Amino acid sequence: MRSSQVLQNAVEDFRDYLATSMQVRVEVDGRDSLQGWRSLGQCIVVGTREQMPGCGAALKGPKDYAIVATPERVTVCGYDERGAMFGLYNLEARLNLREAPFLPKDLKAVRHSLYDTRMVQSWMGWMEWPDRLLAHLAHDGFDGIFASVYTNPNGDRTTADNSTEFYARLLHKVRHMDPARMRDLVNRAARFGIKVYAQIIYQYLGTPESEEGLRRLVRAILKDFPDIQGYVLLTEGFWYAKWGGGHGASKEYLQDWARNWSKAVGIVADECHRVNPAIEILPWEYNIDFRPQNVEMKRYFIQQLPAGTIPLLTWENGKSFEMDGMQGFLRDYSLNQVGPAEVTDAQIAEARKRGMKVYSKADSFASWQFGTIPYLPFPYQWYDRYTALAKYGVNGTLESWSSGYKPNFIADLRAWTCWSDAPSRDELLGAIAARDFGAGGAAKVVKAWDLFSQAIRLVPDTGPHMGTNNAVGNPLFFDEPPARTVTFTHSWTDHASWMGYLGSHVIPQWPFTVFYLVFCPDFTNKTNRAEQYARSVSGVQVGPEKAFLPVFLKYLKRASNLMGEGLNLYRAAALASPQTKRQKAVREVVVAEQLQRMMQSECAILEFEDLRVKQASEQNGKKARAILDRMEHILREEIDRTELSLLAATRDSRLGFQFEQDYVYTPYSLQEKLRVLRETLKKQLPAARRRTSARPAR
Repeated sequence: MRSSQVLQNAVEDFRDYLATSMQVRVEVDGRDSLQGWRSLGQCIVVGTREQMPGCGAALKGPKDYAIVATPERVTVCGYDERGAMFGLYNLEARLNLREAPFLPKDLKAVRHSLYDTRMVQSWMGWMEWPDRLLAHLAHDGFDGIFASVYTNPNGDRTTADNSTEFYARLLHKVRHMDPARMRDLVNRAARFGIKVYAQIIYQYLGTPESEEGLRRLVRAILKDFPDIQGYVLLTEGFWYAKWGGGHGASKEYLQDWARNWSKAVGIVADECHRVNPAIEILPWEYNIDFRPQNVEMKRYFIQQLPAGTIPLLTWENGKSFEMDGMQGFLRDYSLNQVGPAEVTDAQIAEARKRGMKVYSKADSFASWQFGTIPYLPFPYQWYDRYTALAKYGVNGTLESWSSGYKPNFIADLRAWTCWSDAPSRDELLGAIAARDFGAGGAAKVVKAWDLFSQAIRLVPDTGPHMGTNNAVGNPLFFDEPPARTVTFTHSWTDHASWMGYLGSHVIPQWPFTVFYLVFCPDFTNKTNRAEQYARSVSGVQVGPEKAFLPVFLKYLKRASNLMGEGLNLYRAAALASPQTKRQKAVREVVVAEQLQRMMQSECAILEFEDLRVKQASEQNGKKARAILDRMEHILREEIDRTELSLLAATRDSRLGFQFEQDYVYTPYSLQEKLRVLRETLKKQLPAARRRTSARPAR
């Protein structure tokens, strides 16, 4: 029995891998039967347990595989063809770690898949899924992709084009989906053993007419795409009546919302399961308040969901933590806390009581915390998250949102942990370090990763904000800069609304990325935006009588210092690496350096702004000049740092890119930042010194 295209692709990939990476040539011999596989010698035999009698008895479910190496042959047996495919790719991973075409002579591995599905988004962009990317993510153990984000797969725009509700207005700006493009993606992904998941976009109003409209939409999608594996019903696009997280709403309102939203989920499930009971319906109530005090309401949502659906839970958002005796919670996707959040813990327990599977959106290699870095080299912290996901028995994962997948060593590490019988953490990290930096520097690299992982645990800026995504690209503003784009400060257009979600999304003084990734001072000096920023992005709850910014900066500087300690080891290992590995090793160092610069620049921006506000009101000339001295020191350091950031971004196009926003900072915008900094140093600060000379030195 000849295999399908999925396994044929994997076999051809493995043949090419041996020839390209290991300089070993093999011939592919497809057979009609593997009944006599035990008699075959000096070969690699690949098939399924059904194709290979007597092999794979210990395999329990889809994606499981066994690898046996003897002097006569290497055998890869999958529970199914995807299991055989992943077995071959694991064979590649084993050879990669050994850096040679050799296996232990007594290798006998039986590996059970820990997840029904591991899905991911594309780092490259919306609906950008070239075959090479699909092949790479299959090698890293992913078997699902989440595509058609914020659109219906068949292109239906009924809600986006006809509703006047807030979120519908946002969806109106989303690109139009071409059903032919989705059809092509589903077909191509299937060749790599990859399932496609899509959203359903609909505003359910609770009326008979609205229910019938939803049924028509689902039937139309199923008619065109009967082979889409599952549908994510995310509240950002699939909602009841009025969109929102319910912050401040009454218990009665939220419970009514939950019941009606869950009824809409049931309508989708009913229509899908009528066609194919295996279609997965994944309700994801992301926007509902995820702070620790909302445990009971989040549990209530699970109680309302129809049987036969699989709740998709946000893993870490809302997780509580403490900083110097003050309580905070994660504002968005972040790695400084392993998770799960208190609300997620409660929801998992409730789902288990109902006998439901649980999927989770849980980043595993990159996050919105430092989202403009292609991957986050904090393997100890990531590994703790992988362990927690396994401990809670999460059945499936969405392992990126807008960060998306790209090949990297953290994704390598994650792939090992998604099946049973994995090497230990320390064994894996040591082998990866030796592979990428050379055996002589492996110990330094592993220690650097430990220090990096300690650093991320201290970073108080949680989620998609300026400090962790655009600090290296954000200027230090002293005087209000000129507008770099159109403004609406005197016309009938409300300028603040124009800058916001339903407007341009840009701040005129720095229009190089979206407004929420730019830190812009209050030039009237009525509010200290640095203090406001520290409170808002950390989720720390503290009264107005206590300044929180000093605590925020203390933790951020500690994190930066730990990154610096690790970088000393990382650079030494890279510079001492074998010539054949040095280029890759140096690229790893550059990524970590840009991470540290992001931390340092965030400290500089916030401290500079805090000083700017204090200097503006300081009447003592001597103290005012001392403040300006400190600001000049910060400014000079930031100029040096920005020049290095510019060099890094010029050499590595991954830096600064974030799929949801395209480039947050670019070499061009970094050059513009340098112009602002130098003008501040040469003109604005000297002018300020002249103004302070008139103040008495009391």
